[in-house]
Amino acid sequence: MDLLGRLFADEADEPRVALFVDGPNVLRDEFDVDLDDVREAAAAVGQLTAIRLYLDEHATPGLIQAAEARGFEVIVTSGDVDVRLAVDVTRFAVEDRADIIAIASRDTDFKPAIETANSYGCRTFAIAPGEFGRSDALRNAATERVTLEEEEEEEEEDDDSPTLVGYDA
Repeated sequence: MDLLGRLFADEADEPRVALFVDGPNVLRDEFDVDLDDVREAAAAVGQLTAIRLYLDEHATPGLIQAAEARGFEVIVTSGDVDVRLAVDVTRFAVEDRADIIAIASRDTDFKPAIETANSYGCRTFAIAPGEFGRSDALRNAATERVTLEEEEEEEEEDDDSPTLVGYDA
């Protein structure tokens, strides 16, 4: 096998992961979630092929800009993000655009989307923003699950990047 073949062999064997983040339910002050941690959790199960953050009209321009700088495709909806996110998850599963569908949320409304993805042969990965932001219904519907741990103060002091909790009250 040539050098290029060896470089890309592992990548081709890795499952394709589509990450969908429910911004209003994950990026809340009480969870102190960093989008980099969400992305890393999804990347741990395969190669990220789609990284989407869904926000509503209350998202600040700073949040949108920071998310885009971290490689997220930001989708802003005029109302609740649930319908758009669920439709996109279903489309990815039906169109075979991902092997693993990862949803970061605490909202049980996504349980039918996870079940649909499962029925199309996708593995599903529920990412909870924290122990108190965990939806047991999502965790039980998904084939895999993880709960993000809150970062320690020491790590936050070393991080000069802008905060991603950016919703106006």
